[in-house]
Amino acid sequence: MKKIQMVDLIGQYEQIKDQVNSSLTQIMETAQFVNGPAVKQFQVDLEQYLDVKHVIPCANGTDALQIAMMGLGLEQGDEVITADFTFAATVEVIALLKLTPVLIDVDKDTFTINIAALKKAITPKTKAIVPVHLYGQCANMEEVLEVAKAHNLFVIEDTAQAIGATYTFKDGTKQKAGTMGHVGCTSFFPSKNLGCYGDGGAIFTNDDALAHTLRGIVNHGMYRRYYHDVVGVNSRLDSMQAAVLQAKLPLLDNYNAARQQAAAYYDKAFASCNKISTPHRETSYSDHVFHQYTIRIIGADRDALAAHLQAQNIPHGIYYPVPLHLQEAYKDSRYNEADFVQTNSLIHEVLSLPMHTELDEEQLAFITNTILEFLN
Repeated sequence: MKKIQMVDLIGQYEQIKDQVNSSLTQIMETAQFVNGPAVKQFQVDLEQYLDVKHVIPCANGTDALQIAMMGLGLEQGDEVITADFTFAATVEVIALLKLTPVLIDVDKDTFTINIAALKKAITPKTKAIVPVHLYGQCANMEEVLEVAKAHNLFVIEDTAQAIGATYTFKDGTKQKAGTMGHVGCTSFFPSKNLGCYGDGGAIFTNDDALAHTLRGIVNHGMYRRYYHDVVGVNSRLDSMQAAVLQAKLPLLDNYNAARQQAAAYYDKAFASCNKISTPHRETSYSDHVFHQYTIRIIGADRDALAAHLQAQNIPHGIYYPVPLHLQEAYKDSRYNEADFVQTNSLIHEVLSLPMHTELDEEQLAFITNTILEFLN
């Protein structure tokens, strides 16, 4: 059996290395390292894939979130509501910009933003909502957008874990994750469903004026060289990373399908184990592209299982062990533990298993049998 990887980037590279190597060689030979043709073409290709008017490439997913908030003109003290159960980058940029983070509990099934908690958290100072499409499944965007419209709030989608996922509205309309709010943000970190070989990110919007502002911000606030019209940052996707993404983008749906196939194997294997809760699919509005396959361990010792997996050389992850409202950087006396029932439960239960495009049946059988033997 091949060594089990949490993410097998080497195996994936083997399938695309001729195209990647050729593209990287061409970039080296032409020395067009920044904003070269590969970046421009990837931008166009991703706009077409997402069916969105504007893609603004940038240096990473964290920058994407920060630049989106800068572009919307949020001001110091404005409140931004987001989920408590997610990676710190989502709240990090809110704090960096001197905005006020408002963390709320998540849905008990999807682990995405809880709509009842969202409604309760809105105050006159609230200016934006950041729904996180966690683990590969969209938040309940129809309800998020309805709440935002009722209160005149911006919606900034964090799509770092769900690129390629499709959302279906009640009227049958379909849109890709990241294209439904005022602005969407994603990361191309290597382990993502669409990942490059370093850092990378992008921002999506259908708003022409906002796109113009964002394009200035990512490039030091310049639209003409050495003329700085807005306060900006230095955040650009380099040509080499764009070339890798160009090779992978046409395969993204196939990659996601392979992840879904692996998830189906896990589901079937764990179906009869009452100590494992497999990932819920909210099929009424979103498909699931499984950036992570995250189970919940119920009535058993999650950490003991994790240690057992480690001993068997089976990689795994606990995403996330500490909620954001208890992180030292983001503690706030405003928070009441009674408002974080789901999050405070999930941190003791969640366990993410190997999930990538190269998993084979022998590996999946070894992983599932190891877990079931330990729990039974």
